[in-house]
Amino acid sequence: MGPAGSVSRMPADNMSLAIFDLDETLISIDSDHAWGEFICELGLVDRDQYRARNDAFYEDYKQGQLDVRAYLRFACGVLARYPMNQLVDWRQQFVETVIEPAILPAAVALVNRHRRAGDYPIVITSTQRFITETIVERFGIETLIAPEPEIVAGRFTGEVVGVPSFGQGKVTRLNAWLADHGHSLKGSYFYSDSRNDLPLLRLVDHPVAVDPDETLRQEAEQKRWPIITLREQDH
Repeated sequence: MGPAGSVSRMPADNMSLAIFDLDETLISIDSDHAWGEFICELGLVDRDQYRARNDAFYEDYKQGQLDVRAYLRFACGVLARYPMNQLVDWRQQFVETVIEPAILPAAVALVNRHRRAGDYPIVITSTQRFITETIVERFGIETLIAPEPEIVAGRFTGEVVGVPSFGQGKVTRLNAWLADHGHSLKGSYFYSDSRNDLPLLRLVDHPVAVDPDETLRQEAEQKRWPIITLREQDH
């Protein structure tokens, strides 16, 4: 996948969708927040000021109070400062040093079990595509729904196009994808750790709470959704 993203294989009509959140679900960290830490360490931003804002946005996210457009303007603004080839080099370093150790073996196994069962895996995340596309490729997943940073003449502008896939926006973006590809949520699964994903969890046939936050855990227990952990092999 290039920075704009692409999809090479579409699900057959009879395939159930296995939909996965990414951060704190398939990987043991939040890649958005971790990227902010990474660029602080690279010295690309004022470390103290940027870290304070990055931490504040992350806390808002965990509390279910994130202004996603404000956050994306903050996060994507840095991308606009540098040429694409330099950003890609930094991203590769980020994936190798930060993401690879955070990939959960049990999550890889879960994705592969769905694939062997004939399901079609998708990742839908609120972390923008430039950060997540190479992580999703690591799982062999071809379809990614993520916030889309705007690119003009080969450079990021700092803006985001379309609806960010966050909260109810995940439902909006997934419904658009379903309509475009003539598919449905019949038999669908969705795995997530976050209260922010309750709108989509309530929509699928098989919602699964993965190492959930307290708000999601309470709803999962009330509605008798499965609650699983993928952290057994997380060291």
